[in-house]
Amino acid sequence: MNWRLIISPPLDGATNMAIDHALARMVAAGDSPPTLRLYRWQPACVSLGYFQPSSAVNQSACAHYGYDIVRRPTGGRAILHADELTYALTVASTQPGFGGRILSTYRQISLALLAGLHNLNVTAAWSAGHAATSASAACFDTPADYEITVRGRKLIGSAQTRMRGAILQHGSLLLSADVARLYAVLNLDAAISSTSLAERMIALDEAAEQHIDFDTCASALVAGFCTTWHIRFTPGELTSAEATLAQTLRTERYANHAWTQRR
Repeated sequence: MNWRLIISPPLDGATNMAIDHALARMVAAGDSPPTLRLYRWQPACVSLGYFQPSSAVNQSACAHYGYDIVRRPTGGRAILHADELTYALTVASTQPGFGGRILSTYRQISLALLAGLHNLNVTAAWSAGHAATSASAACFDTPADYEITVRGRKLIGSAQTRMRGAILQHGSLLLSADVARLYAVLNLDAAISSTSLAERMIALDEAAEQHIDFDTCASALVAGFCTTWHIRFTPGELTSAEATLAQTLRTERYANHAWTQRR
């Protein structure tokens, strides 16, 4: 089976979210193939989950550091996207192997992610029995079922949505982590300290005991998807229709301050 692979240059948060939303819509309509997009963020950005209140973010701290704020089309909790690899997977819900419930799809994707991390000599596992028990605003505070951990600490935070016959799943793999900055830009419960947050999350450089750059990480993850799902990727770019829809979504939604702050 052939999938499309898009590796994007670093983009701002509103553009990244608009592209992923556009891809999901086009896949649902049957106008685009199943797609894995890997990308970065410029400038760094705090993303809110779709249902998360905007009060979870310390907006003055974001302004101080020059960070964007965006609301994702997927659920979950807030993430600071800085030195990381983000994946967005868009596939029709009718695609064989993807018609089950959200957790079964999480499991499918996590198997591929684990294989990719194995290519980087990182021994990781998925979590179980942790789903949605923490009230913290931080995504990396607590792993949900089938999210990726190393020695019990969360390495990849993922979130999924179903929209009009398509599945969109986002995932954030920190290449390195600045826990102090993450702590500063989120309004966390007083019981959560920067130290306790650091003990619950882990970045790839610590997990691998060496720095791994974006391109090396991307290659390893792509290979993990290929071997696990028995698929092939064709490198590609956005079509003109996808780019046009993404621009519309960016203007009307993701770069719209009122929409971002609506909760």
